[in-house]
Amino acid sequence: MIKTDILVIGSGIAGLTAALKACEEGFDVTVITKGKKPEECNTDYAQGGIIYRGEGDSEELLIKDILEAGAGAGNPKAAKIIARHGPKLVKEILIDKIKVPFSRTPDGKLDFTEEGAHSVRRIIHADDLTGRAIERSLLKYISEETQIKIYTNHVAIDLLTLQHHCRDPINVYKPPECLGAYVYSVEEKKVKRFIAKVTILATGGLGQIFLHTTNPEGATGDGFAMAYRAGVRLINMEYIQFHPTTLYHKDAKRFLISESVRGEGAVLKTPDGKPFMEEYHPLGSLAPRDVVSRAIHEEMTEKGYKYVLLDLASYMDPERIKRRFPHIYETCLKFGIDITKEPIPVVPAVHFACGGIKTNMWAETEMKRLFAVGETACTGLHGANRLASTSLLEGLVFGVRAIERIKQTWNELKKELPEPVTWIDTGEYEPDPALIHQDWITLKHIMWNYVGLVRTEKRLKRAIYDLRHLWWEVEEFYRKAKITKQLIELRNGILTGLVIARAAYTNRESRGCHYRKDSQKN
Repeated sequence: MIKTDILVIGSGIAGLTAALKACEEGFDVTVITKGKKPEECNTDYAQGGIIYRGEGDSEELLIKDILEAGAGAGNPKAAKIIARHGPKLVKEILIDKIKVPFSRTPDGKLDFTEEGAHSVRRIIHADDLTGRAIERSLLKYISEETQIKIYTNHVAIDLLTLQHHCRDPINVYKPPECLGAYVYSVEEKKVKRFIAKVTILATGGLGQIFLHTTNPEGATGDGFAMAYRAGVRLINMEYIQFHPTTLYHKDAKRFLISESVRGEGAVLKTPDGKPFMEEYHPLGSLAPRDVVSRAIHEEMTEKGYKYVLLDLASYMDPERIKRRFPHIYETCLKFGIDITKEPIPVVPAVHFACGGIKTNMWAETEMKRLFAVGETACTGLHGANRLASTSLLEGLVFGVRAIERIKQTWNELKKELPEPVTWIDTGEYEPDPALIHQDWITLKHIMWNYVGLVRTEKRLKRAIYDLRHLWWEVEEFYRKAKITKQLIELRNGILTGLVIARAAYTNRESRGCHYRKDSQKN
């Protein structure tokens, strides 16, 4: 059993910001992450950038852009908090404190870029590896300047709650409270209890439950599923954002081509070289992501294309392309594509969950002592469609706000609670990897074919039916098999998929990245 003041589950920008802020406020902090290294997270893969404040920019203009991109479903309170506090925290924490090496112009000023649906150039970046620069800078600062304990190769299984994991049956009548988590140590092959006064879920995304995604392998929907099983409400789960431009190549595993490429002037074209985005939106290739993704999907479906082209070579000097997008240039070159001379074949892929665990503006969930930050949380900031480069900023801002609230309410939170029961191992046999692999394939195809870019009532009904059956089979499997990381992830992925399918089925109105072909209001 491991005790701590604050348990952070996840090691991306949201989790590490919360951990850093908590440590500075004098709390005992423990971070667990299922990766072999703490940088194995969505943040490390984020290419484009993070919102700062550009020339001619304002709080009001950023709020307007966020809410317009959110297709009428965004939370104005969350947008206001991001616009007011975000740029200040970028400067205080990322630029001044941990010294992220953001790209600079020849005269030493921050280099601003533009992305789709932004009114001005307000995004700063570290070449085309912004997330990696932020993640590594955070980890370096934490390792050198703090006493934060980080446990790698530790997979959260379930949240510990007063109602479900304490012996006194009278607890069921009390308000729900989180006491920490059961956590599986991959190296030790055993389950531990991490007991905490406060638990912060920062587990990232869910892209791996779909057949094609920009997300890394660890994005299996863990936080969403754990919160759901504990009785915490999830909202806006139907709003799954597809990134419109991922590299189409059999060996590329849907490598992300940053939205900044279009922000710098690249144009989407058909395979025969004809621009097409102006037919779908006045902003053309700089339209919001949901519009661009559906436009590409429609072009591919109606005309039988396997991909479309993203042409940067015709609009930017070759040497500037290499300087501005070195990672994209080098990666594409590995697959035989020279982006300084030819267009990039691209297709859409699942990128970001706009919904998640419902929180207030202080990252508090509806369960006492449980907070959620980053992609696994939902403040309503993104509404039905996320504005580019808001995700890193959201993680930063609400990671800080979570700790501010914990500090304000610590006198109540620090009270001792009953100790949760020890984990009981009911596993009878080693799980068969072939069965787990096949169930993952089934899940990914169900989600891609029935709960993908274009949805209908019939497709969603089929998805719910198939996912219910799969969920039941895996739950029975889980109860009888020995615990493994792969089994934990499969269990979480299937439940998260079922929650998304149900939300999409219930919401009959097309909005943002939830597109119902059979909607009465298109």
